[in-house]
Amino acid sequence: MRTRRRTPAELDEEGLVRLVAKGDRAAFEELYRRTAPWLAVRLRRRCADEQIVAEVMQETYLAVWRAASAFAGAAVGGSAVGWLWTIAARRLVDAFRRRAHHARLPEAVAEQGGAAGAVAPAAEDEVLAGSVGGEVGDALGALAPELRDVLRAMVLDGLTVRETSVLLGVPEGTVKTRARRARRAMREALS
Repeated sequence: MRTRRRTPAELDEEGLVRLVAKGDRAAFEELYRRTAPWLAVRLRRRCADEQIVAEVMQETYLAVWRAASAFAGAAVGGSAVGWLWTIAARRLVDAFRRRAHHARLPEAVAEQGGAAGAVAPAAEDEVLAGSVGGEVGDALGALAPELRDVLRAMVLDGLTVRETSVLLGVPEGTVKTRARRARRAMREALS
């Protein structure tokens, strides 16, 4: 007896990515239908610029279509939505870098000679500062960038240690150590 092939609507996200890897457009459309609203909300939490969010969404799903066969999934402890978010988060960082690269100094600063030695804050840090204010925002701003990146990924974005490791390109042990150091520093700053 032959088993009936499950429709994309009956599959979980991992199953959909597996079908997308085989070029299944219906699976891709179902994956997009399920994940795009959620992904857009998460991106908007990190970026208020709708144009950037739209570009990142487009780039993310294009990458999913092209690289679905690279998805390792549960075999390495990952999830399809975690993989999707990792792609989107990287695309968002790339967009921030492009924007920062093309940004010009304000005229007042340029007239003063560019404030020698001054470094403009990263676009990601500006977004984080805008979403978390007060004492907590000040404490976050005082953290070393590598600690802030781990907190941002794990707390604000809700990524697992493994997903944070993939996103930041560091070993899982390093993620755990940085998370512990960041929490300790935050407790000290807020006490």
